[in-house]
Amino acid sequence: MKYIFQFARILLICFLGEVLAYFLPLPVPASVYGLVLMLLALTMGIYKLEDVKEAGAFLIGIMPLLFVPAAAGVMELWSELAAMLLPCLVAVVPVTLLVMAVTGRVTQAVQRRISGKSENENRG
Repeated sequence: MKYIFQFARILLICFLGEVLAYFLPLPVPASVYGLVLMLLALTMGIYKLEDVKEAGAFLIGIMPLLFVPAAAGVMELWSELAAMLLPCLVAVVPVTLLVMAVTGRVTQAVQRRISGKSENENRG
């Protein structure tokens, strides 16, 4: 019974994300609204982690299974997708490398700032 209530809480947040996506004139997917709402609910104490932990772990566990139909669709349309493979790779590979580089630099900067603050706190 606990899992049903946890899953219902997650579904409620997803539904609220859908409502926001419908009413707000922003190009943001409903799933992103749902993630932000869940983050807010957890950080503000509306939900405790224990209120959604097991159902969330289950959903994450079965996530690869949810991609099987999409992968089958890609295989079915391979003849049309093969013509677009090179342009997609030319677009995706450099952007992926750029994102990795920027993420690494930002992480290093944050770590330096955090370690600098902790050193200053130890001195003062």
